[in-house]
Amino acid sequence: MSSSVDTSGTAVDPDRLKAYSFLLFSKLEGAVTAGMVHLGDRLGLYAAMTQNSAPITSASLAERTGLHERWVREWLHNQAAARLINHDGDGRFSLSPEAAAVLADTAHPAYGMGMFHRLPQTMQHLEHLPASFSTGVGFDYDSHGVEGAAGIERSFEPWYRNFLVPVGLPALEGVVPRLEAGARVADVGCGAGVAVCLMAEAFPKSQFHGYDISHHALDRANARRDRLGLANAQFHDARTDGLPADQSLDLVTTFDCIHDMTHPQEAMNAIRASLKPDGTWLLVDIKARETFEENMEKNPMASLMYGISILSCMASALSEPDGAGLGTLGLPESRARSMAEQAGFTRFRKLPIDHSLNSFYEVRP
Repeated sequence: MSSSVDTSGTAVDPDRLKAYSFLLFSKLEGAVTAGMVHLGDRLGLYAAMTQNSAPITSASLAERTGLHERWVREWLHNQAAARLINHDGDGRFSLSPEAAAVLADTAHPAYGMGMFHRLPQTMQHLEHLPASFSTGVGFDYDSHGVEGAAGIERSFEPWYRNFLVPVGLPALEGVVPRLEAGARVADVGCGAGVAVCLMAEAFPKSQFHGYDISHHALDRANARRDRLGLANAQFHDARTDGLPADQSLDLVTTFDCIHDMTHPQEAMNAIRASLKPDGTWLLVDIKARETFEENMEKNPMASLMYGISILSCMASALSEPDGAGLGTLGLPESRARSMAEQAGFTRFRKLPIDHSLNSFYEVRP
């Protein structure tokens, strides 16, 4: 088989060339199909497919959703070709039980539409990234707009609802009895307040405070609290109303936010200053290996993680000129432990909680 020569004068193997081209365009296929997943969620197509168990035609799905059949049919063809939905023959399509859990069941812990909800806002930052690569300065989460905050809320809520109160908090030594008796709690990086409100509902004798710098998220948090009528939950703009520094808190929680912070060490120092001598910090963050090589070898989603880091997490962590820039996979256990020790914590324990994305740590003064 003949071979060509590239501009450097090196022979190009035609079979490897075809394989590499396929690899590259498979990434484009994933990006385009991700856009179609966003549309399926936004237009209610997945939800409509779950209204009964029988396979559905494009005409029936279009009628059920009030959409144009020809567009619905092409969307169904994309989703079936991508193996995300089933093609059952005779022009009928369906969701497997697993697909329905991930794509349509907002109460299921595997529900995965949060990142797809905010996909347009996330990808829009491709227009701003050349400047960030040039200056080194990124952008914070409010730059993703209201829908960005809503997408993060949808990403986290299923786990919170299914596991925070029944699994996460009981894994901490002695914490649940204190919450039942009446404790002071802070959730740093609270986002739209899902965790705060769930804990406030479960432990009415305790006081819960959420802290965030995203105005969009805080607006959603306050609206959720008011809707639920929770008098024992409050939300604060962390830029102007920070954690108390008087060792008055029994529990502090942080969920997937330390790696996003411009000054994570300062945040850890503030958490330490806020906790009672016998208080507890529940640190939850992305499950990262110690080196890039380990992440590349052992994490099948490493390329996604590094890409999201540029589009969101590291961009936030570098949104100020002197930001730490940890990024999505920037807080492996060794670094988390070292930073906690630097902040004055003396006990650091990894919790036996199985999660595909996150690691859980109990940290104490």
